Amino acid sequence: MGELFGTDGIRGVANQYPMTPEMAVSIGRAVAAIFKNDYKRSKIVIGKDTRISGDMLEHALISGICSTGVDAYLAGILPTPGVAFMTSSTGANAGIVISASHNPYYDNGIKIFKGDGYKLSDEKEDEIEQLVFNNDIDSSPKLVRDTGRVYEIADAGRAYGNFLKRTVSENYHFKDIKIVIDCSNGATFEVAPAIFTELGAKVKALYINPDGKNINDKCGSQHTENLKKSVVKNGADIGLAFDGDGDRLIAVDEKGSVKTGDQVLAVCAKFMKKKGLLKDNQVVSTVMSNMGLGKALKEMGIKHITAKVGDRYVMERMISSGAVLGGEDSGHMIFLDHHTTGDGILTALRLIEAMEEESKPLSELCKIMKVFPQVLMNVDVERKPDLENVPAIKDAIESVEKKLGEKGRVVVRYSGTQSICRTMVEGPTIDETRKYCRQLADIVKITLGK
Repeated sequence: MGELFGTDGIRGVANQYPMTPEMAVSIGRAVAAIFKNDYKRSKIVIGKDTRISGDMLEHALISGICSTGVDAYLAGILPTPGVAFMTSSTGANAGIVISASHNPYYDNGIKIFKGDGYKLSDEKEDEIEQLVFNNDIDSSPKLVRDTGRVYEIADAGRAYGNFLKRTVSENYHFKDIKIVIDCSNGATFEVAPAIFTELGAKVKALYINPDGKNINDKCGSQHTENLKKSVVKNGADIGLAFDGDGDRLIAVDEKGSVKTGDQVLAVCAKFMKKKGLLKDNQVVSTVMSNMGLGKALKEMGIKHITAKVGDRYVMERMISSGAVLGGEDSGHMIFLDHHTTGDGILTALRLIEAMEEESKPLSELCKIMKVFPQVLMNVDVERKPDLENVPAIKDAIESVEKKLGEKGRVVVRYSGTQSICRTMVEGPTIDETRKYCRQLADIVKITLGK
């Protein structure tokens, strides 16, 4: 991991390093320089969520991009997967999203896509960092006429919505489905309600009035309390909660119970296998997935492949293994037969198709996976040495693993974006799981804590 890039792009508090206008100009310049085509006019698509700092960073990126002779095409407020789609479908050289996903409004971030709509490799991120920090980009075109221009993409949301609707099989009709959608006052606030309404569903949309500061504020994928109440009150079949940039989904069943990303992955895997769509009968998830997912997939005769945490790493394993379905328990799902990146709305469409195919409510479908008790504790750390080289922590992990045997598991890892060590334990009972997780977290704190 470099100095700028974390597990999902560059992120920080707006107006503080690295989320300053000055850095955005440099990043725009670097991205344009790397993806510029010397033989024809080049363009970069820019989209954003609803944060108040989005306009500031957008204009700074535009300045950097245009200074290299590359054109900037503005998609406006659009979910991250929508920007990936617009990038690949318009023949752009690259795409940039201004968003900090599920973070509070005062944070912001920059995510970058290649021209094909896929996220960058570690090597390409390192290349961008080198250009930013070395400041050796020849940013002055030889002639004034070579300076880039700025264009607005008309109806980017409509184009993205039509793309998603085309992924729905004509065998499924949404007319009898009642849906409550929580748009997090974020990037999905217009496009998500429109898509499901146009497919024929009865839609009640919550949190669709962004003001620049209310994105993710007690709403969205991290805060489902009001969504759960609304689903039950309105007798809805399903509740859908998106995060600020719309690349993840948290689903709520008709009883008002939140379903984990792993459960959604299991339901979609079963559906795709039944329809002959699950290539090579395999699914990719991360090491943080609940062990119940692995057991459920095994019972369905589906191969389970694990990857490092981060949807980019899930994607890498999917590509190398040939899998078309992968995801994270956090709600990031990738359907590689349809799209190049995680997409919350696309996931919701597949989930509703599975409900229609089986003619069963979501609560019943999710019974194919037992969720094992899981406890996660975050410990602030001063440094991040290789945990294998810290005897106290290594011995403690081995001791807990021995006690749990096949009835549980342990994952201790550092956050990719913060000075935090995440300690996760799964076990047969919640009390046992919490006890072991606390033991490990205490040892991490004593050994590495601030």
